[in-house]
Amino acid sequence: MSEPSDPSDQFDDIVDAETDRDPDLAVIEAGSRTLRTQAGPPPGDPVPGRPEDPELDKALREVETELSTRWGETKLEPSVTRIAALMDVLGDPQRAYPSIHITGTNGKTSTARMIEALLGAFELRTGRYTSPHVQTITERISLDGAPISAERFVETYQDVKPYVELVDAREEYRLSFFEVLTGMAYAAFADAPVDVAVVEVGMGGTWDATNVIDASVAVVTPIDLDHTDRLGGTTGEIAGEKSGIIKQGATVILAQQPVDAAQVLLKKAVEADATVAREGMEFGIVSREVAVGGQLLTLRGLGGEYDNVFLPLHGAYQAHNAAVALAAVEAFFGIGADHARTLDQDTVRRAFAQVASPGRLEIVRTSPTVLLDAAHNPHGARATAEGVAEAFGFSRLIGVVSTSGDKDARGLLEAFEPIFAEVVITANSNPRATDVDVLAAAAVEVFGEDRVVVEPRLPDAIEAAITLAEEEAEYGGAGVLVTGSIFTVGDARLLLRRG
Repeated sequence: MSEPSDPSDQFDDIVDAETDRDPDLAVIEAGSRTLRTQAGPPPGDPVPGRPEDPELDKALREVETELSTRWGETKLEPSVTRIAALMDVLGDPQRAYPSIHITGTNGKTSTARMIEALLGAFELRTGRYTSPHVQTITERISLDGAPISAERFVETYQDVKPYVELVDAREEYRLSFFEVLTGMAYAAFADAPVDVAVVEVGMGGTWDATNVIDASVAVVTPIDLDHTDRLGGTTGEIAGEKSGIIKQGATVILAQQPVDAAQVLLKKAVEADATVAREGMEFGIVSREVAVGGQLLTLRGLGGEYDNVFLPLHGAYQAHNAAVALAAVEAFFGIGADHARTLDQDTVRRAFAQVASPGRLEIVRTSPTVLLDAAHNPHGARATAEGVAEAFGFSRLIGVVSTSGDKDARGLLEAFEPIFAEVVITANSNPRATDVDVLAAAAVEVFGEDRVVVEPRLPDAIEAAITLAEEEAEYGGAGVLVTGSIFTVGDARLLLRRG
């Protein structure tokens, strides 16, 4: 068997072959292709489908049906009383492993996936708990970088069910859907067992069901206005709720924040005698270049610089997520406090090169290109719009939008207006989807009547958008972006390719 060629030779060969292109672009493309080669083949689809075994699928549906009888994720009684009671009768499984806790408004799931990839690359067994799911409920609980199997999900539910019923009988209100899932995740992690848990809050922080852990690292992604009816009407008020995950003596990793939010978070950190690392100060992005299939980064971590980091995700916001994730993992390993050094550079590069974030500027079809993005509030929509404009040279982009009824739909539409030639208004399968007529009226106010199409059924909306994208445009320059809600993205993913 011949020896593998040296990566530097591969890089030079690719640059030499790109004689008809701008030299800088040739170097960027060569770098991204070389790093992808070093990372190995891309992983399979990180989003599972339904079980193929009819009996297993039936069992999973029975669990889903039982969970659906509980309070949904939008109905809350702000306390951790019930989840704490469940943890107590389960023997406090959440204390069986160290954890990294993530809150913020946008970027939590992508950051959690990056942290998970980095920890896994350093041979730690990980458990990841995120929400909501894109297609299948089992996505919410992952072990070793992959969603737990449907069989294990059902078994975990059956294991905790008697304890859930015990707590239900004692408390004024039954455990909610999210509280039961949180209990299942913590129990599954202890049973595995995992070396570290990466946990994303459901909403807020102080009274979120996940907040029965004492995480040594607390991560706060960018805070903006969302869930204002529950968390507060300003970013400072929202930060007050989210700061509840900062525990005594922890290390706090802060993404770039609005001034009032930063002040609240820093005050909480002082009260908790926590160590703070701020993006743009103690860590951050040194340089960023658009590359084929993603971007090339140089990151400054808590222990030093990491260059030639290929991230196969689009958008500046994902680069910021990567900087936050790297700092969080460094802090977990004691770098920046106990150790003045970097993590192994090649391991970091390999981990980032394999990161996937389903439903975040995800390409699911070509000719024309169809993108899926789970932006569901104005802050997220602005970041997505900037990412699309930067990474894709669309001459004509059509939006397909369905939002949830409790979101700022008009603000989201305004964020996308500059990049959408036209928008197709539709509805996803979630009962909380915004009424099509209501959303269409908002779209007409933002886009004008001539740029708005209404198709109540998502399959019809996607078909109409593809037709519109191809009109009066070269096929290579046309695109469709399906967005507005994680539920919209999940439905579209099933329709287009992944299910």
